[in-house]
Amino acid sequence: MRFAFYAPEARSVRLAGTFNNWQPEANPLEKDASGEWSARLSLKSGRYEYRYVVDGVWTDDPQTPQSAANPHGGRNAVIEVALDDTTELL
Repeated sequence: MRFAFYAPEARSVRLAGTFNNWQPEANPLEKDASGEWSARLSLKSGRYEYRYVVDGVWTDDPQTPQSAANPHGGRNAVIEVALDDTTELL
């Protein structure tokens, strides 16, 4: 599954969610020349919630079509991985 976040001025972008026990250091993204940060994760089928951490600030995914309220007053992005989805490793 590919995750991408556009933040050309950011120094670091990380991904935290139910798939990594909300540990942002587990999944750093890499920046390309256009300013897009991305990572590919291998995920089993299921429903996952996640957020980006941009320069230490927990940030919504502006591209997500689905979200869920979190206990901190914000919204987590939601992604559902089907059995037949192809995934790649980070």
